[in-house]
Amino acid sequence: MPKEGYEKTQQKSKCLLIGSTASYSGKTATILGIAHQMQALGMKIAYSKPLGTCWSDPVASIADEDAIFLSEQLQLPPERIGPTLLFLQPETIEKRLRGEDHIDYTQSLLTSLPTGTADLVLLEGPSTLAEGSLFNLSLRQMSELADASVLLVTRFHALTQVEELLAAKKILGSRLLGIVLNDIPNRILAPVKTIVAPFLEGEGIPIFGMLAASALLRSVSVGEIANRLNAEVVCRADKLDLMVESLKIGAMNINAALKYFYEGQNMAVVTGGDRTDIQLAALETSTQCLILTGQVRPVPAILSRAEEVEVPVLCVDLDTLTTVEIIEQTLGQVRLHEPTKLGYIKQLMAEHFQYDRLIAAMGLATAAV
Repeated sequence: MPKEGYEKTQQKSKCLLIGSTASYSGKTATILGIAHQMQALGMKIAYSKPLGTCWSDPVASIADEDAIFLSEQLQLPPERIGPTLLFLQPETIEKRLRGEDHIDYTQSLLTSLPTGTADLVLLEGPSTLAEGSLFNLSLRQMSELADASVLLVTRFHALTQVEELLAAKKILGSRLLGIVLNDIPNRILAPVKTIVAPFLEGEGIPIFGMLAASALLRSVSVGEIANRLNAEVVCRADKLDLMVESLKIGAMNINAALKYFYEGQNMAVVTGGDRTDIQLAALETSTQCLILTGQVRPVPAILSRAEEVEVPVLCVDLDTLTTVEIIEQTLGQVRLHEPTKLGYIKQLMAEHFQYDRLIAAMGLATAAV
């Protein structure tokens, strides 16, 4: 979309609230794509995430990690970055329930919105329609306070989720600008385009984007896995930026393991520290990291081969079940902090998100004659 194709309208800042129907639906990725494109058109962008949900230390932190990351990526000046008003954590919720938190967060939101110097304020909302209600900052409440249109992002994995979107339409009413169907599996991509999309449009729910599932976006770096597991990196610490797309557990005989591993792609393989045969088999396939449990360090032959094929080896003090649970949870949380994902999401959004429709629907700009 050429920059000269649009000219700014002379009006106050518009506010777009990006919400979702479930955690890790792709709100931050959607915001990044929209902001990048609008900045390319010469618009001044402001950003705020009032409800913090991502932190390393919520006591010491003053801003959500995703909010910090996104603000840095967009190179926003301080006056166009809104503060994190509170972190949604058990301690915060308990304090509110006990009546010990008397803060009027609705007023806090109104006074903290970075609207003064921006053409478009991108407001990252709660992860669900209900989240934030305890603090009067649910998605509906936030949209009314900020006078914001709502763009709802949902990971669309089944046709039955149409009912979920119809329910969201009833809750959000006229505030719902439209939706983004994200992470659509290939097996239902055709019916989503030919059946679901026309139906939702007919129900007054505009679709601004339909994005197919991506193994890259669901992947996570070896470094992030090592951090989550509190693992010791005993080999190739220089390769922690490798991306893991799938998880395999090595707990079978060697013949079955070879077939099992060859079916995988960009794997993290979890196996016992004493299973040298399984470890060697994994190193001959598409393995991005080897994770050894049972407090047993790898033998020199494993370290030597891992060094040759440039595969990091991690040792953990956890049992196999706990290790697998942590990795599965990590793989299920689509985060954009890995540099390899940034260019891809911008390209994906540029190809599959209807920016012209968004601009027109929000009255952000008019086509030049």
